[in-house]
Amino acid sequence: MIPLALLIFIFLGVTLAGSAMVVALTLGYTTAQPLIIAAAAGFLVAIPASWVAAKRINNAKRG
Repeated sequence: MIPLALLIFIFLGVTLAGSAMVVALTLGYTTAQPLIIAAAAGFLVAIPASWVAAKRINNAKRG
């Protein structure tokens, strides 16, 4: 399950970090610090999300 979670994390981490940056830019935060914080927050949220997604895929695959 760990290889699957890592593969999902690669895609999900970039997606959530980018989405968080778009939200920060939309809210008017245009300096580096809020953008870095938003990207890091999205990246950190992707860790448990990828683990849950990998678990659900493995459970669905087993039956």
